[in-house]
Amino acid sequence: MVVNVSVSKQSNESSTSLIRRFQKRVQGSGILRHSRKIRYRARTVSKFVRKKQALKLLEKRARYEELSKLGKLPAGVERRSS
Repeated sequence: MVVNVSVSKQSNESSTSLIRRFQKRVQGSGILRHSRKIRYRARTVSKFVRKKQALKLLEKRARYEELSKLGKLPAGVERRSS
């Protein structure tokens, strides 16, 4: 959504009225509303990245299970049971 808002000064128009008219145009176009709405929107993660994250998680879980079976978990690491 790319909208350029432009106003030109008319004859016998003060600077404040020009600014006021520009602000009205910007509000009417919805540029600010749209940009504030998407301000903190997170990008969608690609399939490849999701798969990579899932594989990392599986590897971590397997490593944790292996260490727990061997009794070699570092001190202070406790896992919540569900």
